[in-house]
Amino acid sequence: MGANPDLTTTVAGLALPNPIIPASGCAGYGREFAKHFELRRLGGLAAKALSLEPRRGNPPPRVAEAAAGMLNAVGLQNPGWDLWAHDELPWMLEQDVILIQNIVGHTVADYVELARRLEGTAVDAIEINLSCPNVADGMSFGAEPDGVEAVTAAVRAVTRKPLWVKLTPQTASIVATAAAAARAGADAVSLINTIPAMVIDVERRRPVLRNNTGGLSGPAIRPVALRMVNEVYRAVAIPIVGIGGIETVEDVVAFLLAGASAVQIGTAALVHPTRPVDLVTDLAVWCRSHGVARVTDLIGALELW
Repeated sequence: MGANPDLTTTVAGLALPNPIIPASGCAGYGREFAKHFELRRLGGLAAKALSLEPRRGNPPPRVAEAAAGMLNAVGLQNPGWDLWAHDELPWMLEQDVILIQNIVGHTVADYVELARRLEGTAVDAIEINLSCPNVADGMSFGAEPDGVEAVTAAVRAVTRKPLWVKLTPQTASIVATAAAAARAGADAVSLINTIPAMVIDVERRRPVLRNNTGGLSGPAIRPVALRMVNEVYRAVAIPIVGIGGIETVEDVVAFLLAGASAVQIGTAALVHPTRPVDLVTDLAVWCRSHGVARVTDLIGALELW
């Protein structure tokens, strides 16, 4: 089988022990996962979205199954800054895991204030969420390059931490929005977020979700995500964190080949809580069996016809 492969990777200078990161919103702040494995075994933890004030989220039902995936309309429920800083942050910092904190806001000023406060913490990186399809203002900044550039530049001005921008697939050009993030000082882009979708209860003649629509995630969106990751990799010179329907080690490798430097695991972790850490083991086995000494050798190695 050969020597143990080197699974370390970097995202804009941030060293990760491996490329596997649970996606924001799918792991809370890590407490649920910690019941099953040590968080330090992961490449990092993308913590649940944080806003200045508490958010109750959308009314239930807000999760529904769909063919080859699921819909969620949780609506960015979170405890807000004060409770997060008092209850969640100290616990997360004790876990010896790279911490990427996702942030959301109603206005540019909200994002700036959150980043300013995070600058004074030991959080390793900030992920700006410009792409949630389940709240009224979720994509108002993220669908157009100008909005992406404005928020990113404003946040960049108040923090020196690594800055990731999470982008929506609901845009005329994912390359244009990724390029806008790069121009404004983003260190990396995370893509893709979920795709707005609907499931219908034909007996009740109503949408299953009380929000009517929700974000489609899971294997159904993986081909879309792979295409977008590869497009951005070939056109924009900042690292990519790939997201979208990753379930197996082959999926992880596909995203790396497409150009991602790391990946985030969402829906699969909701189905099997140990899936992220299992994928770390699986990736080591895959690399050994394929003669890959360093996982970074896979990044962008896709050969187009």
